[in-house]
Amino acid sequence: MTVETMEQETPAIEEPGKRFPWGKVLSYAVLAIFSILYIGPLFMLVNASFKTLAEFFKDPISPVSSINFENYTNAWERANFSRYMLNSVVYATVATAVFVFTSVFVAFPIARGLVKGAGALLTLYVVALFLPPALIPQFQLILNLGLYNSRFGYILLFVVNPIGMIILVNYIKSIPRELDESAAVDGCGYFRFVWSVVLPLIRPAVATVTVLHAIGIWNELILPTIYLTSSDLYPITRGLIVFEGQYGSDWPGLAAAVLMLMIPMLILFMFLQRYIIGGLTSGAVKG
Repeated sequence: MTVETMEQETPAIEEPGKRFPWGKVLSYAVLAIFSILYIGPLFMLVNASFKTLAEFFKDPISPVSSINFENYTNAWERANFSRYMLNSVVYATVATAVFVFTSVFVAFPIARGLVKGAGALLTLYVVALFLPPALIPQFQLILNLGLYNSRFGYILLFVVNPIGMIILVNYIKSIPRELDESAAVDGCGYFRFVWSVVLPLIRPAVATVTVLHAIGIWNELILPTIYLTSSDLYPITRGLIVFEGQYGSDWPGLAAAVLMLMIPMLILFMFLQRYIIGGLTSGAVKG
C-alpha cells in the first residue's frame, strides 16, 4: 500500500478547536430568554409611564408614540413623594443600621459556639423563614406597648430578619479561629474584636444583608397599612394607594411612581453590588 493510498483512506481528524460551540450557543440562548423575561415587564412599565390614560386604555402594550413626562410630575405631587420618601428613607436607614449592628454581635457567638445551644438557635432562625408572620400577636404587642401609629414602633417591626442572621452566621464560620486566639492573647476584648477585626472581614456579608433588609423595608406595604394611620408617618409605598380610584386606577401615573420609587434602592444596589455575590456564595457554602 502506497503512502498516497494510506493518506486517502485515513479519515480527517477534526480539531477540537474548530467544532461548532453548541454549548456556548445554548447558554447564550438561555440567557437571552431569561433576559427577555426579566426586562420585558420593566420595559412595559417604562413604556406605560409615558402614556396618557386614554392611550393606555386604548392599547396598553403598544410602544408609546410620544414622550410624556407629565405622569412623573403628577405622580410626585399626588403621592406626596417629598414627605413619604423621606419617611421611607428614615425607616429603612434606621431599621437596617440597628439590625446589622446588633446581628453581627449576635451572629458571632452563634457561629463560634460560644453560647449553649448555638446550633439549636441557628435552626430556629431557619425555621422562622418558613413561618407565616404573626400579625395578630404582633399587633397586640405594639398596641399594649403604646407604640401604635409611631415611628419607633414601626421601626421595631424590622429589627429582626432570619435570612440576614443565617447569612452572617455562615459567613463568620469561614473566618479562621486562629484570629480569635491571637486577639485573646493580645488582650483584645470581645466588642473590640468583633468591631475591629470581624466586621471588616465580613463586609461582603454585611453588604448583602444591608441590601436585602433595606429593600424589604422599602417595598413593604401591608405593615404600614396596619400600624400607621397618620398620613404624616406614611412611607412612600403607602402613598401609592392614591392612584387607585373607585371607578378605575391611574395606571400610567402608578407606573411613573413605581419607577421613581425604585431609584434609591437601585442606587444602593449598584453601590454595594460588588460585595453581594461574594457574600451570598460564601454564606451559602461555608459552614
